[in-house]
Amino acid sequence: MLNKIKSWFMPAATQTTAGQLAEKFGLELRGNPQTVVRGVAPIADARPGQLAFYSTEQNSSAFKILPIDVLKNTRASVILVQPEHVSDAPRGTTLLITDSPRGNIVKILGEIYREQPRYGISRRATIERGVFFRKRATVYVGQYATIERGAVIEPDVKIYPGAYIGRNVTIGRGTIIQTGAHIENATIGSDCVINSGAVIGKDGFGYTRQNGHNVFIPHVGRVVIGNRVSVGANTCIDRGAMTDTRIGDGTKIDNLCQIAHGVVIGCECFLAGGVGLAGGVVVGDRALLAGQVGIANGVHIGNDAEVGAHSGVFRNVPDGARHMGYPAGPGTEFMRHYAWLRKQVKN
Repeated sequence: MLNKIKSWFMPAATQTTAGQLAEKFGLELRGNPQTVVRGVAPIADARPGQLAFYSTEQNSSAFKILPIDVLKNTRASVILVQPEHVSDAPRGTTLLITDSPRGNIVKILGEIYREQPRYGISRRATIERGVFFRKRATVYVGQYATIERGAVIEPDVKIYPGAYIGRNVTIGRGTIIQTGAHIENATIGSDCVINSGAVIGKDGFGYTRQNGHNVFIPHVGRVVIGNRVSVGANTCIDRGAMTDTRIGDGTKIDNLCQIAHGVVIGCECFLAGGVGLAGGVVVGDRALLAGQVGIANGVHIGNDAEVGAHSGVFRNVPDGARHMGYPAGPGTEFMRHYAWLRKQVKN
C-alpha cells in the first residue's frame, strides 16, 4: 500500500522500448529491441522493466565511479553502458551501447519523463491590454498569473500559476516561468527555466551617502538573460543601475543566489546554492562558483576559473585558476597554509 501511495507522487513515465530509444538517440542495441522500459532508476536499485546506466566517465570530481559488481548484479531490464563493459552486464539483459552513458541518460530521462504539453490561458489569469502573444495558441498561462501591458510572450512559453510578468518584459520561445516567479525590467531568452520564487529585475542595493544619510540611486538598467539559462528557486537577479545585468547562454544558477546590479556572467557557467555576487562583478565563460561563494564589488573571475565553497573573493581570479579560502587565493597555497596550521595545532 505504501508503495502505491508513493507512486502517486512520483513523476509519470512514458512507456517505451529499448529499440525506440536506440533509434531516437543513435545508440547501438544489443539484445531484444522490444524490451519495455517503464522508468529509469539507479543501477543498484533498478528493477525489471526499468533502465539504468553504468559509466566510468570522469567528467567531474563530483561523479563517483561505482564498483563493477553493481553492474554485474543489477536487475535492470535495459542498461546503458560503454563498449568496454558489455561483457560485465548480466546475461540476457538488453544493452544500449554508447561512449557516453552519462550524456545519453540525460536525453533519455527527458524523453521518458517529459511533461505533457500544456496550452491555454486560464480565465483566472490577469492579462492586461497591450500584451503581445507571438503565437497565443501555443502558450500556457496558469490561474492567478499576471502579465502587464507591453510584455512580449514568444511561442511555447509556459507561465505557471501565481507568476508575475511586468511591463515590457520579453519572454523567449519555450521558456518556463514557474509558480510565484516575479519578473520586471527584463529580457529573457529561449528555453530558459525560471524557478519558483525567483525575483528578476528589481532594483539593486545601490546607495550613496550624502550629508550623513544613505540616499538611494535610481536604477534604469535591465536584466538581459540569454538562451538555455536556469535560475533557481528564490534567487534574485537585480536590474542594473545604469548598465544592464547580463547572464550568458547556458549558464545555470542554483537556488538562493544573489546577483547584484550590473553583474555580467558569461556563457555555460555554474553558480551553486548561496552564491552572492556584488555589484559590477564580471564572471567569464564556463566559470564554476561553488556553494556560498561571495565575490566583492568589481572583481573579475576569468574564463574556466573555479572558486571553492565558502570562499570570499576580493581580488581578480585569472583564467583557468582554482581559488579557495577567505580571503581566496590559489588552491595549492590555501592547502599549504591549512596543512601548516594543522601541524602547529598538533605541536
